[in-house]
Amino acid sequence: MELNKQPIYVLIVDDVQNNITALEASLARPDISVLAASSGPAALELLLKHEVALAILDVNMPGMDGFELAELMRGSPRTAHVPIIFLTATAQDTGRTFRGYEAGAVDFLYKPYDSRILNSKVDVFIQIEKQKQQLATQLATVQQLLDANEMLMAVLGHDLRTPLSAVIASAEYLARFVPDENVANIGTRIKSSGMRMVRMVDQLLNLARLRGGRVTLQPRAVELLTLAKNIVEEYEARVGKGRIFIFREGDTLIQGDGDLLSQVFSNLIGNALTHGRESSPIHVRLNGENADEVTIVVQNAGEIPLDVLPTIFAPYRSGRPQHETGGLGLGLYITREIAQMHGGRVVVRSDAENGTVFEVTVPREAVARRATSNVGETAQPFRLG
Repeated sequence: MELNKQPIYVLIVDDVQNNITALEASLARPDISVLAASSGPAALELLLKHEVALAILDVNMPGMDGFELAELMRGSPRTAHVPIIFLTATAQDTGRTFRGYEAGAVDFLYKPYDSRILNSKVDVFIQIEKQKQQLATQLATVQQLLDANEMLMAVLGHDLRTPLSAVIASAEYLARFVPDENVANIGTRIKSSGMRMVRMVDQLLNLARLRGGRVTLQPRAVELLTLAKNIVEEYEARVGKGRIFIFREGDTLIQGDGDLLSQVFSNLIGNALTHGRESSPIHVRLNGENADEVTIVVQNAGEIPLDVLPTIFAPYRSGRPQHETGGLGLGLYITREIAQMHGGRVVVRSDAENGTVFEVTVPREAVARRATSNVGETAQPFRLG
C-alpha cells in the first residue's frame, strides 16, 4: 500500500455508547477511519495497533479517566505526538481545564458540542496528517533516488575506471613506443581525454560521497607542508617544474584528515593551472603563525570575471566551458565542503592587480562539522607580501 493511501485514524474514547455513536456520525467522511473505545485500557490497546492522527477523549470515565489516559499517552514515545481533544459534560471549570492542557490537550470542548465546530477542529489535524504522509512519500522517493545514486557511483567507481585504465595504458604505449608520429599523436590525445574522464569520475565520486554524508573525518597529525609538496610534485610531473612555488610561515602541523586536505591542495592548484594566466607563477602560501588555525593561500595571475564570483563555489559552475577545463566544475565546491567539515572556511579574492587568491582557513584541531556558508562567499582584495 502506498504511503499516501494509508487510512487516517481518529480515536474516540467514551464510556457511553450513545456518545460514541453520535461522534461516529459527526465524523463520518471518506478520508477518516474512526476507532472507538469505551475505556482507557481499550484505547491503549488500539493505540498499540494503529497510528492515530487525533484522539478525542471523554474526561469523565470510570476507572481510568480521560486525564489519566492522556498522561499515559504522553509518557509513551509511540503516542506522545498524538494531539488530544477533551470532551466533557461538566460545567466549565478553570482548574479542570488547566489540568487538561497540562495532560497534553490541544483543545477542550463542552457537551453538548456543535458538530460543525468539532469537524472544523478535526479538519486541521487531518490536513496535518495528510501533509505528514505526503512528506513520508517524498522521503521514500528521495531514498530510492539515493539508492539509485549509490548504484551509479559503484559503476563509476569500479566498472568505468577499470576500462579507462586500460585505455590510458594503451594510449601511453602508442605515444611512447610507436615510431609513426601520427599514431603517437593520436595516442597522446587519447591519453589526455582518458585522464580528463578520470578527473570527471573522481569529481562525481567525491560529490556523491559528500552529499550522501558518507565522508567522515579521520583526524590525525598532518603536516600541511608535506601535503602541499606532494601535490605540487604530482602537477610538476605534468606541467614541468619552475611554475609552482611553496612558502611557509610558522607551524603548519594540524590535526586533520590528510586525504581530504590533499584534495583541497589538488583542487586549488589544479584550478590555478587551468584558469590562471598561461605560464604565470602559482604561489602556495602556508601561514601557521596563529595558535588556533592555519591558513592555506593559493594565488595565481588572472582575474575572475565579476559575474562568476557570486557562484564560484556552486557545483557544476566554473569560469570557463567544461570542454576547456577538463572537469565538471566541482573542484571548488568540494574544497569548500572539506574546509567546512574541518570547521574552517574558504574565501576568494580577485582583481586585475593582485590576480586571484583562494584562502582556506582550518583550525588546528578539526571540529568535524558541516557548516553552511553562502555560495560564492567573497571578500575584498588584498596584497600578498
